[in-house]
Amino acid sequence: MVLALTVCGVVVALVVLGLFVFGLRRRLIQRSGGTFDCSLRWDVPEKPDTGGKGWAYGVARYNGDRVEWFRVFSYAPRPRRTLERSAIEVAGRRLPEGEEELALLSDSVILTCLHRGTRVELAMSEDALTGFLAWLEAAPPGQRVNVA
Repeated sequence: MVLALTVCGVVVALVVLGLFVFGLRRRLIQRSGGTFDCSLRWDVPEKPDTGGKGWAYGVARYNGDRVEWFRVFSYAPRPRRTLERSAIEVAGRRLPEGEEELALLSDSVILTCLHRGTRVELAMSEDALTGFLAWLEAAPPGQRVNVA
C-alpha cells in the first residue's frame, strides 16, 4: 500500500513538474516581447492538403531580422524553425478550408510564403498577420522584400 501511494505521489509530482516547465519555457520565450501564436506547416506542396495534416501549433518571436518559431508542446529551449526576413517571399493568403478549420485556432488566416525555396504556411490571427506584414515591409534600406 505504501509503495502504491509513493508511486502515485511520484507520478503526480512529475506531471506537475512537467506542466510547470512548459509554463516556464513559454514565459521565457515571451520575456523578450514580440511574440504571437502561430501554427506552421513546413515544405507544403503546390496544392496544399486541406485535411488539416502537417500543422504544428507554436509561438513565433521577432528577433531582429528573424522570426523564431517554437513548438508549444516541446521542452526545447531553441526555436524549431528560424525565418530570415530577407529570405521570406509572400506568395498569398487564404482562409482555412475543410478540416484545417479544426486543426487551427479560430479566426486564423493562412499566409503562404517561400523561404529559401521551401514552401511554408503560417496560420495566425488577423492582428498578428498585420504585424507580420508590417515587420516584413520594415526591412532596412537595400534589403529585398517580396510582399504580395
